[in-house]
Amino acid sequence: MGSAGNITGWITLFFGIYGLAAGIGEFRNPGFWSKMVREIQTSSGLQFVTGIVVLSLGAIIYLFNPFNPADWLSILITVIGGWIVVEGVLILAFGDWFMGLAGRMMASGSRAWAIFAIIFGFAAIFAALVRLQV
Repeated sequence: MGSAGNITGWITLFFGIYGLAAGIGEFRNPGFWSKMVREIQTSSGLQFVTGIVVLSLGAIIYLFNPFNPADWLSILITVIGGWIVVEGVLILAFGDWFMGLAGRMMASGSRAWAIFAIIFGFAAIFAALVRLQV
């Protein structure tokens, strides 16, 4: 269970689990990310729901992560939370354009993105476990 002293570690752990699972999912079903982005791009309703969810998750991360200027992981998680907020706003305001950009990025190397996600996942899990001293 999280406490105020280790929220950054728990957020980092869940980022790692997300990255690892997403990367494995793309390897198991190549093209999954690209197809998902295309489906969101063609549906105004999915763009809106995705934008709201992304904006909300980013705001929660940004607001609940205890910012500590002396702690690099706290700074990183705060910046990531802020970027996720910006991403949610972009999806809401320019969903077709933003998802088109994401689709082009996913199509041009989904295997490389999956490898990056898995490496990020392992690194985040490691950083979290060091932080949480589990």
